[in-house]
Amino acid sequence: MRNLRRVGLGVGVGALALTLAAPSASAHNDGGRGFGQATLTGWASLPAATFVSASDPSGALLGGTPSNGITPPFDDQPVQGFSGIVKNGDGTFDVISDNGYGNKANSGDFVLRIHHVAPDYGKKTVDVLGGINLTDPNNFVPFPLTRKDRVLTGADFDIESIQRVKDGSYWIGDEFGPYLLHFDRAGRLLQAPIPLPGVRAPENPEGNPNLNSSKGFEGMAQSPDGRTLYPLLEGTVAGDPAGALRLNEFDLVKQKYTGKIFTYQLEDPAYAIGDAIAVDDNRFLVIERDNGQGATAKFKRIYLADKRDRNHDGKMDKTLVADLMNIADPRHLGGPSNVFTFPFQTIEDVVILDDRTLGVVNDNNFPFSSGRTPGQPDNDEFITIRLTDNLHADKRFLK
Repeated sequence: MRNLRRVGLGVGVGALALTLAAPSASAHNDGGRGFGQATLTGWASLPAATFVSASDPSGALLGGTPSNGITPPFDDQPVQGFSGIVKNGDGTFDVISDNGYGNKANSGDFVLRIHHVAPDYGKKTVDVLGGINLTDPNNFVPFPLTRKDRVLTGADFDIESIQRVKDGSYWIGDEFGPYLLHFDRAGRLLQAPIPLPGVRAPENPEGNPNLNSSKGFEGMAQSPDGRTLYPLLEGTVAGDPAGALRLNEFDLVKQKYTGKIFTYQLEDPAYAIGDAIAVDDNRFLVIERDNGQGATAKFKRIYLADKRDRNHDGKMDKTLVADLMNIADPRHLGGPSNVFTFPFQTIEDVVILDDRTLGVVNDNNFPFSSGRTPGQPDNDEFITIRLTDNLHADKRFLK
């Protein structure tokens, strides 16, 4: 989610014992070369004002204030805020909507949902094929929920990352705990939320926060064998070096954290990550971004991060894979220019389509963000980009 909607938190606690050097672009595992300019190969767009038909009203807590020409409340639930993506292998994707309108206080009537979508790059459109609401019918959540029917809302959790495992169930990363949430294929919570030991957000009912609001599990990768999750915090835990983000290891078989922590170092402590997925057992694709949009958007990149830390500086080695503000567009798929930019405040979805092609989607923060056209709410744009080099990804991710 975007940082401008959040209230910062200043806290001081004991530091985790991490030995980290200052960020360095030359610390890449390819000698700092990085990949070349990526090329746009597909563009499709879902209109900002897209709603789930015959659903519940939403946006009543926004106060009726217009934003980018859109005036709440809404008769139905917006299809927006895509903050995590799962490839289905048939050209369709499962995407999650995050907590709704930006914070716990204003999102109590925004239903958390997994949408089933199909981009059509020929027509440049995106079809919403259906979806499932997330619920807790068996009372696993230990604290009071907003709705008596135990349908989960943006006042209960802020979901930002998703992985589907072999049995068809979903693991979702939350920012309010931060928690790991496990749902069956129908969207029903399967067990109590799993907290991250030693880390608490301001929304966590246990209190004593040491992580800023909206800085929980923004990305989450799954190992190729499906036995391990790697949730990545968006923000720095109090006491850790500035811009150092913890990548945690969670054993799906034992259902607990292993205690292993790797460090992803932001290029600037003011930046944030948008997503993280695995490439193989050791490497991850990570979206890193500034907080700008439109004319103020400068830094929107995808890095290949290697947890083996081959230069032994205490952080994951980083290789620049794609600059999303400088994508070649010789076929003019995204507009009249030869260079396509993705100037959105929050870009929160990346998926491997083949060994040289990535899918990338923005979180449009409906109706607040206007990165593409000032004064107009951003659409959800689905793009595919061709890399200049192969990822050499684990073949299990290429199916």
